[in-house]
Amino acid sequence: MNVQQLESFIQVAEHLNFARASEALNITQSAVSRQIRSLEEELDAKLFRRTTRTVSLTSDGAIFLEHAKQILGQLKIATAKLRHHTNARVQPLTIGCESETDLDFLCGILDRCREEIPAFHPFLKVIPHHSLLNLFFQHEVQVLLGFRENLPVREELMFRELGKIPLCCVLPRTHPYAGRAEIGEEALYDQNLILCNSYTVPSKVVEVQNRVVQHISPERIHASDNPRAVLTLVRAGYGCSILPIPSFYDGAVACVPIQNVPPLSYGMIFQRDSSDPVLRRFLDIALRAAGT
Repeated sequence: MNVQQLESFIQVAEHLNFARASEALNITQSAVSRQIRSLEEELDAKLFRRTTRTVSLTSDGAIFLEHAKQILGQLKIATAKLRHHTNARVQPLTIGCESETDLDFLCGILDRCREEIPAFHPFLKVIPHHSLLNLFFQHEVQVLLGFRENLPVREELMFRELGKIPLCCVLPRTHPYAGRAEIGEEALYDQNLILCNSYTVPSKVVEVQNRVVQHISPERIHASDNPRAVLTLVRAGYGCSILPIPSFYDGAVACVPIQNVPPLSYGMIFQRDSSDPVLRRFLDIALRAAGT
């Protein structure tokens, strides 16, 4: 396996087009095809589904894409160190994220890490849940962030809570309910509702959505599989939604906690017996930043 194979694979995977990949790499399309073919032969796996009109990643290709990016990323760091003749010790840590909530939570934590660990180099993996879990159990992701009920429960894993996130009715700021301290589910029966069908949404959200949606006619229901898209629809006035919203969220919407629904536990999991000093320092900083 060589750099040319990995670069060709990544470009084709990102463009899903061999011609555009060859332009990005400044080599011929036939050269790109040869690199992909030799890589597939070496891995004994099919990385792409190809027809006369389309190119798409196979499941093996989607998993290998993350590995390929990580390999090239580490190689670039090593090359840069050699070019600058430095002995500085980079301290990498791969953090798995599956939603915008994870990234919002990480901002404050990473800011402290930057100040307290100058050599700290975070690699953020923002990919689908099942792919994150695969990388985590292969020890290529050291820590996963998410809602407790979405994270695996195993004896060898440790969960540490970073906070409680309230389940909220998300409304346009101009909505009459926007100024309330809390809101009951029955108050939503006469509202347009935007459902969030994302796999990142905890089951408690789905339960509340299902109870409310029974009282709403179909023409007043919208749906999306992405929380950010849901917030866009709310801001545009298409209706309200039900989502867990962190207290530090400062978007252009109003977030009113729903009555009689306990907040959701949010935190991180990692290998219980890990002796990685960088992971341990990150966990310490994360818990201090969360005040736990």
